Amino acid sequence: MGCGGEDSVGGGGSCLNVDVKKKRACHTGGGSSSVARCCQAEKCTSDLAEAKPYHRRHKVCEYHAKAQAVVVAGMHQRFCQQCSRFHELSEFDEAKRSCRRRLAGHNERRRKNNSLEFKKELVCVHSQRFNQENPT
Repeated sequence: MGCGGEDSVGGGGSCLNVDVKKKRACHTGGGSSSVARCCQAEKCTSDLAEAKPYHRRHKVCEYHAKAQAVVVAGMHQRFCQQCSRFHELSEFDEAKRSCRRRLAGHNERRRKNNSLEFKKELVCVHSQRFNQENPT
């Protein structure tokens, strides 16, 4: 299941470029399931039939899940690890793999947890001092 990148052309993959409109036909394998088994990236020929369940579920090959820029729907995008979907490159900071919106939520939760821990530590220190200064 190797994908040689955005410009790769190879045989054996199940994703094919079809007609002038550049629509892709993904084979489903002929079973009762009609889920397509190919990567969302344009010109990717990876067959996701043997890929990890995560990559099959989100319809992205391992190569394009980690790539800095991928052409999807005619636009340069990047796969967000938090949202598990593609976003425009403008939604990311530098080379990060999570979009700004999700990173902001993550950082806010971290700050909230750290401040709660800090407050708990302060309460413990104050109660210890109080107990030392005022023995019963």
